[in-house]
Amino acid sequence: MTIRVLVVEDDFRVAKLHAALVDGVEQMHVVGVAHTAAEALTIAAAEHPDLVLLDEYLPDAHGSTLMGRLEAATIVISADDDVRAIRRAVLGGAINVVLKPFAPAVLVGRLEAFARFWDATDGPGRTDQRGADRTLAMLRDGDAPSGALPKGRSAVTADAIRDALRSATNALTAADVAAATGVSRATAQRYLSDLTAAGRAELSLRYGSTGRPEHRYTWRG
Repeated sequence: MTIRVLVVEDDFRVAKLHAALVDGVEQMHVVGVAHTAAEALTIAAAEHPDLVLLDEYLPDAHGSTLMGRLEAATIVISADDDVRAIRRAVLGGAINVVLKPFAPAVLVGRLEAFARFWDATDGPGRTDQRGADRTLAMLRDGDAPSGALPKGRSAVTADAIRDALRSATNALTAADVAAATGVSRATAQRYLSDLTAAGRAELSLRYGSTGRPEHRYTWRG
């Protein structure tokens, strides 16, 4: 199911970057870009987005004052590092807060976490408290992705290997990923193992003519 996203950001260049990051996430599609609070309300009323990336400082209003009127899940993006601003965002209904400046991977991690949460809550079904806790925890899975890497790992390499796996139409071996990203096979294998352990990649075995199993990986998201 496609997740419809509205980007609200007064800086035209930054808005374009955020929209590109959204469209790069599987299942997500930008349905509008607004540069003012008034534009955001107009587009939201017409397009009914599921998620809004909401800049806090807009020329005609604070973004956090719009949340109840946008009728969508909201990630607030703000340059205000005052902890009270974070509290205001949460009290207003934000599901997450991203502070400027940030690396693209930070926002992408939160978008992907939201997509996993959306999948888990799509359609009928019942749960218990433990299941509800697991589902809600999905929204935090993308927080501080670089800090979640095992010691000695590079966020740049991790992103490159993840992107290679995501864009592949078939299962890839560590050698395939190494060739696509320019790292050694051993390095690719370590990062692929990380992704498998985190549940982001699925490992399957294929037996070749030598009788030895070949490890193949597919993206799970």
